[in-house]
Amino acid sequence: MSTSTKKLRLGPLPDTQTVKLTFSCPAPLKADLDRYAVLHAQIYGETVDAVTLIPLMLEAFMAGDRRFRRMGRWEAG
Repeated sequence: MSTSTKKLRLGPLPDTQTVKLTFSCPAPLKADLDRYAVLHAQIYGETVDAVTLIPLMLEAFMAGDRRFRRMGRWEAG
């Protein structure tokens, strides 16, 4: 199946305001993030690096965590 017909879970990148955050990760994870960025660029035609994708991936992960969403409504305020 062609990569041009499949979409990634992350989807196209939105325009957002950012805050700088630095973190360390294992080398194999960095390699996976770089490969994901290459695949994302192939599918959506927009060059992107892992640093750009990480916050969007974290946001998608947190949005998919039902318990976090439920608890976040009353603890975050």
